[in-house]
Amino acid sequence: MLLDALPSCFSIPTTNHTTMTSNTTTTKMQQNLVTCIYQTHICNTPTFLTLTWSKTLSAHSLTINIDTFSLSISLSPPSSFSFFRNKPGSKFFSLTHHHHQHRPKLHWDFTHAQFSSTSAEPISGFYLAITHKTHIEFLLGDLHEAALHQSHAVHPLPRQPTLLSRREHIFGQRKYGTKTQFLGSIHEIAIECSGGALRVKVDGKVGLVVKRLAWKFRGKEKILVDGTEVDFYWDVFDWVFGSADGGGGHGVFVFQVGDGGMVWPEMVGPEKRLMRKSVSSSSSSPGNCSVLQWAEESSDGGSRSRSCSSSSSSSSFVSSSGIGGFSLLLYAWRTD
Repeated sequence: MLLDALPSCFSIPTTNHTTMTSNTTTTKMQQNLVTCIYQTHICNTPTFLTLTWSKTLSAHSLTINIDTFSLSISLSPPSSFSFFRNKPGSKFFSLTHHHHQHRPKLHWDFTHAQFSSTSAEPISGFYLAITHKTHIEFLLGDLHEAALHQSHAVHPLPRQPTLLSRREHIFGQRKYGTKTQFLGSIHEIAIECSGGALRVKVDGKVGLVVKRLAWKFRGKEKILVDGTEVDFYWDVFDWVFGSADGGGGHGVFVFQVGDGGMVWPEMVGPEKRLMRKSVSSSSSSPGNCSVLQWAEESSDGGSRSRSCSSSSSSSSFVSSSGIGGFSLLLYAWRTD
């Protein structure tokens, strides 16, 4: 029977199954990965900035990609040795536009950053800024005055950067949750899988219930958020049919707000290794790709949008992303 083979939200794993996947589960539970791409202006040049926040049991870091520039910053708690302590930092980088080379400067301070137990991103007590001459071109965090003081900038940020897309790996057993900002405010998203049904909640309100997942393991519906329609795509092929190594695999969920193609940052570092391991052990990886292609094609009228890479020029992204749109891509990993 088909239902007898459903290993995820339809049944409780056996002891043998749990033992077989204990090593894989431990690795996944240690990971917390968030990648965001912002559209901003640096040196009067439209620029795409990618931030990848990564947290494991042994390391916590931020990787920054701007055009061809890349930098990794350790966010691990300071040790008792002074030379291991996190300190404010800065670094010049090059940005070329129309054959003219500029030298903006990156500034950061995560010395007193506060983090939640469920996210690699800081909540407060930090800043990440980019300056050019006396102007702040990009600013993230709540320590605005400290950023102005440390960077010696006298002109505040002229315009707020636009968050184009966010990709996050979330972990759980039957419930998966995250918080993200779109439509002008922060929203709490919860995805629950139990009893053969998928429930999607936004700010505590049920926006969608998908029943009979054995036959509806992939699809698209519209949900309302603050009175605005949001396209929601899901692919739970791995959850329904299981992965080749006996693990629960991952579900793929896309929330698309507004018009325009989607911009997915290139996977690097721990995120790339996590996905590579999943693809090598799962027989259903083509299904996960198909829902992303479907979402991309639906969002831009059938024209495939391109993925972002740190080596691409910023102008190459403009044609592949819509103005005012936002995409949230969630990989939900089952840890039981």
